[in-house]
Amino acid sequence: MAVYVVMEPGGGRTDTAFVRDGFSWLAFLLAPLWLAWHRLWIEAGLAFVVMGLLSLLGQRLGLDWAGSALSLLVSFYIGLEGQGLRIAGLRRRGWREWGVIEAGNSDNAELRRALDSEAQADEPAQLPRIVPDASLARPAQTGLTLGLTHTPGKA
Repeated sequence: MAVYVVMEPGGGRTDTAFVRDGFSWLAFLLAPLWLAWHRLWIEAGLAFVVMGLLSLLGQRLGLDWAGSALSLLVSFYIGLEGQGLRIAGLRRRGWREWGVIEAGNSDNAELRRALDSEAQADEPAQLPRIVPDASLARPAQTGLTLGLTHTPGKA
C-alpha cells in the first residue's frame, strides 16, 4: 500500500492533487526534466546548474568519475525528496493539505477521499461551548514570584 498526500487548491477550485509519498524513479532518472514537468522551475534550474557544475568540476580536476558520481547523488536526492518538493511547491501556490490516505493506487486514493469527504459532510458541526471549561482557566498566582517566567514559589 502506498501513502498519498491529498492537496486541495484554494480559491474555490474543485480539482485535487494526489501526491504519492516515496521514491520516484522518474525523478531519479530525469531529475531536472521531472522538476520542470511539475512546474518546480527554481528547483529544476538549481538541479541543472548544480549537476552541470559538478560535471565540469570533475572534468577540470581530471576526475570524470567523481563529477558523474556527485551528479548521480543529486539525482538520487531528487528521487528521494522530489515528492516533498512537489508538495512544497503546491503549498507555495496556495494549495493546502487535506490529509493523508493509504491506498493501492491513485484511483483507490481518490475513491477513499470521496468517501471520507461524504462522511465528514454528514457529521453535524460542533456548537461552540457557552460555559468555558474550568480546566482551561489559569490558576491564581499566589505567593512569591521569582524570575522572568513568573512561576510562583520556585527558587
